[in-house]
Amino acid sequence: MKKIFYFSALVCTAIAFTACSSSKESAYRKAYEKAKAQEQYAQPAQQPQQQYQAPVQQAPVTPMVQQPVQQTTTVMDNTPVRRENVNVVSGSGLKAYSVVVGSFGVRANADGLQNTLRNAGYDAQIAFNSERNMYRVIATTHDDRSSAVSTKESLKATYPDAWLLMK
Repeated sequence: MKKIFYFSALVCTAIAFTACSSSKESAYRKAYEKAKAQEQYAQPAQQPQQQYQAPVQQAPVTPMVQQPVQQTTTVMDNTPVRRENVNVVSGSGLKAYSVVVGSFGVRANADGLQNTLRNAGYDAQIAFNSERNMYRVIATTHDDRSSAVSTKESLKATYPDAWLLMK
């Protein structure tokens, strides 16, 4: 009895799937034909070409002379500055403003970045922040804020997380 039930359910399912596929095909065919008909009506009728065209007279063109635009780049002095108590661990000493390019919890990592910066021509230094237990790698140090900001902006391409430290 179960075999007959399963067989009849299988036959009903097969009939249902075959009935659905033919209706989908006819629906797609109708939509395609409708789109083709709209496409034919949407094309504009070709107009006959004119046999004779009168010559067009153009006014003489005078070249425009552009004055060169002078661009001045000003460094905005609204860059945030952090104030931290740090002690120089490796280097010649810090001035009022320093550009920090890396912070590490491990001294060996700080030494590696310091060597990389020195090879690139910077007077890199390492300062230790005992409150946060972090080694700060300083690329350059400056007396005034504006030169520190301009140096930080030039370092942003290589070190996007660079920031200013005020002693």
